[in-house]
Amino acid sequence: MKFLVIIGILIALIGVILIYDARILTKKLFGFGDQNEASMGLKILGFILAIVGGLVIYLNV
Repeated sequence: MKFLVIIGILIALIGVILIYDARILTKKLFGFGDQNEASMGLKILGFILAIVGGLVIYLNV
């Protein structure tokens, strides 16, 4: 039970980091010209991960 809560916290944490640092990560990881689409993609991925992590925490408590 506690293991799933820790996994949920880690997933939500990764999601929040992706949302917050999307522009910085895009500049470091990708070398193509259109960084707006890549940063938007990372923000969407981070949002989905944050929701999934929150659901894992909520449904296991």
